[in-house]
Amino acid sequence: MFKTFKIFLITIIIIFKFPFILAAEEKIKIGLLVPMSGENLQLGNLLIKSTKLALSDIGTNKIEIYPRDSGSDPNKTLQSAVELKNIGAKIIIGPIFFKNLEYLNEINDVIFLSLTNKTEGLPKNVISTGVNSVSQLNAIKKFIKINELKRTIFLTPDLKYKSEVKKAIKQTKIKIFKHYIYDTEPTKLTKQIEDITNYKTRKQNLIDEIKRIEDSDLDEEDKERRINRLKKRYTIGNVKFDSIIISDFDESLKSVITSLLYTDVSPKDKSFIVFNQWFDESLLNEKTLQPLYYPSINRKNLEKFNSKFLETYNENPNHLALLSYDIVGLIYYLSLKMDFSQTNDLFKKENSFKGKIGVFDIKNNKIIHRLNLYEIKDGEIKEIF
Repeated sequence: MFKTFKIFLITIIIIFKFPFILAAEEKIKIGLLVPMSGENLQLGNLLIKSTKLALSDIGTNKIEIYPRDSGSDPNKTLQSAVELKNIGAKIIIGPIFFKNLEYLNEINDVIFLSLTNKTEGLPKNVISTGVNSVSQLNAIKKFIKINELKRTIFLTPDLKYKSEVKKAIKQTKIKIFKHYIYDTEPTKLTKQIEDITNYKTRKQNLIDEIKRIEDSDLDEEDKERRINRLKKRYTIGNVKFDSIIISDFDESLKSVITSLLYTDVSPKDKSFIVFNQWFDESLLNEKTLQPLYYPSINRKNLEKFNSKFLETYNENPNHLALLSYDIVGLIYYLSLKMDFSQTNDLFKKENSFKGKIGVFDIKNNKIIHRLNLYEIKDGEIKEIF
């Protein structure tokens, strides 16, 4: 009887004194909220496959991933999130889209690692893991410092995300000479760019100079030579900046740069810096827009991941697939360092994790990416840092 009581007492002591031994043997249940129906079904399937690939590469059975359909309606997202919480998931990867976050603040004691890059208006239990404006401006700030650029103007379209950009400018303390918000309607855009670059005055300077030479006492041969040289120009006079940051993408970005070229502001004379273009190959063919600089994730690692994904699943992934792959690695890394029973504290402490995308810096429930910076020149992409 005494022996039995002694064994029972020792067991109780072990449970209370060394709870981490038992916790270490428990599996970590991770939810995955992605589209498993509707128009984004294929994207959801890519992310399910990428998280499976991550587990396979890590080689652990400590983590189990449970996919659920986020749907397109935030009510459906909430329903699936509740299901995941009920099976014991305290960390959920997803949802992908900002609109699906609407009701997630109704769920307590669960952290959502959303793939959105938006940082404003997030529920308190949602952490944005996408490549946000702060991450990009940190890299651009470094580029500006290295190249000793002194007068940088910032061009942002008059769209919803302009407030994110303004907030990131303030947070990163990047030195901006002037910040302009422009209209995306082509005619209005061109007029704004003309004003920003003082185009009409510079154009008139050219006209006046040609007239001055025509009326001068120079001999006819010298006069003709000078006038012909001037007629090859579009303007006379410099602009008040040495570099431009454009927070725009795709065809809209090309429209802005085309307007700058029209006003005789060239990337060959001023540094044209843009937001992350995800290695858009269409920019390689636009020689007049080059050189062009932008921050992004680690290109070599992206290419290696794409090759492995294609070899494994016989289909091409996208950058969100790589992000979800890295998030699994990040969760595993934190599981080795921290107590997973304290979910709300996991992303508050300062930590850094090196993934395929690059380095994640974690602090105060925020994730910032340390990005590389690339140059597009002569139809090729070159890593600057």
